[in-house]
Amino acid sequence: MLTRVVRMTFQEDKVEEFLENFHANKEKIRNFPGCHHLELWQDENFKNIFMTYSFWDDEAALNQYRDSELFKSVWAVTKPLFAEKPSAFSAKKIVELP
Repeated sequence: MLTRVVRMTFQEDKVEEFLENFHANKEKIRNFPGCHHLELWQDENFKNIFMTYSFWDDEAALNQYRDSELFKSVWAVTKPLFAEKPSAFSAKKIVELP
């Protein structure tokens, strides 16, 4: 299982537009083959900073999503709303303590 975190900083006046686009597509993203979990987080102190947190089968499944028409259509709306370049990383869980 691969965990993907993407941190995005939006122009303050574009936050609502981002949220509308995310909510319109969240079920499609979550139900994309290989995706097992999707969360949207908002920074506690900077209301224009968001992170997506998702679980994927593996890097190949994530790349299939990133090459899909769904991703391209979502990203086409999202990208112009940024105030800064987004940052992303993928990781594998090594230890979990309940």
